Amino acid sequence: MRKRDEPVRLTRIYTRGGDQGETSLGDGSRISKLDPRVAAMGDVDELNSLIGLAGGLDRIQNELFDLGADLSVPFAGHEDRLRVTQEAVDRLEQEIDEANAALPELKSFVLPGGSERAAQLFLARAVCRRAERAALAVRDTNPLAAVYLNRLSDLLFVLARAANGEAGVDEPLWRPGAP
Repeated sequence: MRKRDEPVRLTRIYTRGGDQGETSLGDGSRISKLDPRVAAMGDVDELNSLIGLAGGLDRIQNELFDLGADLSVPFAGHEDRLRVTQEAVDRLEQEIDEANAALPELKSFVLPGGSERAAQLFLARAVCRRAERAALAVRDTNPLAAVYLNRLSDLLFVLARAANGEAGVDEPLWRPGAP
């Protein structure tokens, strides 16, 4: 039996098991690839890819794999299977506070864009918010999954603002009614 912190070994990339529109969950059960659980897992995977593109957030990428594992097993009230914890949410909040303290006060909504890294982080944030909505549509999952994604979207916003500052790029601000 594999230990909890031991990497998963993949011996085959394709199994043909999904060719008929179903996939296996972490508990071995099979569900339709159209199920909201599978949509949520896909959104988290997409988010993880975008965060990888932005770079420098390896711990968060690993936590998103943990979150995907949570989504892949129906929650039955057994906390021994949970991987995303309150401590992870608390850590995100601390990182938000630390990064935000160094930023100028917000005086308007910030438009997504600016430097290349900021734009990547803003895009990741948009996908993060979609992943949060998708996680909320899954009834029997770790209740901290959506909370984690909510905090992560806030962190991505603050990190995008910081990336613009680091690049010496003025934040693109919303100007209502601007031509």
